[in-house]
Amino acid sequence: MSKPTIKTSTIRPGLLVALKTTVSGNVHYHKQELGTEIEGDAEIVKWETERTIKDPKEFKAAGQVRMKARGLISSVCATSTFGLLCPESNAGKLAEAIRKAHELADAFNQKASVTRVNVNVIAGRVASDDVEATRAINGEVRELLQRMETGLKTMNVEEIRDAAKRAKALSSIVAPGANDKLQAAIDVAREAAKKLVKAGETAAREVDKEAIKSLKASRTAFLDIDEEAAPVTPKKAKAKGRALDLA
Repeated sequence: MSKPTIKTSTIRPGLLVALKTTVSGNVHYHKQELGTEIEGDAEIVKWETERTIKDPKEFKAAGQVRMKARGLISSVCATSTFGLLCPESNAGKLAEAIRKAHELADAFNQKASVTRVNVNVIAGRVASDDVEATRAINGEVRELLQRMETGLKTMNVEEIRDAAKRAKALSSIVAPGANDKLQAAIDVAREAAKKLVKAGETAAREVDKEAIKSLKASRTAFLDIDEEAAPVTPKKAKAKGRALDLA
C-alpha cells in the first residue's frame, strides 16, 4: 500500500490576465505579387507591400499611448509564456491599472481624427490548487532554471541573466515557500554570472559546478504534480489453490 502524499501548492491564488492593445485606422497596406520562381521542387512567390500612413504624427502618438496603456497593466502582473499573471494581493492595483489604461486610450481617441487606440482585458481567476495552472507555471519555472544551468555550463552570461530576469518576474505568483527556493536559485545564478564577467575572457574562467548543482536541486521544488505523487504499482498477489486448465 502506497504512503499518503501531502498536497502542496507552488503558486499563489490570483488572476490570469489576457491583454490585447491595438492601434487601428490611419494605415493602409497595398500588397502586389511580383512573380513566381521555381527552385528545384520549391515554388517561391515574391510580394511587394506598400504602407501608407495618412497622419504620421498621430500614428506615432497612438503607438506611444498604446505602449503606455499596456505598461500600466503589465507592471502589476508577472509575465509568463501563456499570459500575464496577477497575484490576488494585486487585484486592486490591477483594477486601477485597467481603469487608467482605458482613460488614457479614451482621452487620445477623443482628440484623434483618423487613429484609434484599443485596450481589451479579460481576467480569469486561478486558484492555488488549480492543477493545470500549477503544472503550467511549474513547467515554465523549471525551463527557466534549466536555461540558467545551461548558461552556466556554456558560460553564457546573457543567457543566465535573461533567464534569471524572467524567473524573477514570475516570483510574484509563486507561493512563499517555493518562492524562497526560486529566489535562492536566481541569486546563485546571478552571482555566478558576475564571476564570469569579472573573469572576462581570461583562463580564470571556469564552469561553476556548485552553482549548477544548486540549480538542479532547485528544480525539484517545481516538479509536476504527476511526478510528485507517482502511483505505486501494487505487487501481484501469489495465486493460491490449484490452477484450472481451460483448454
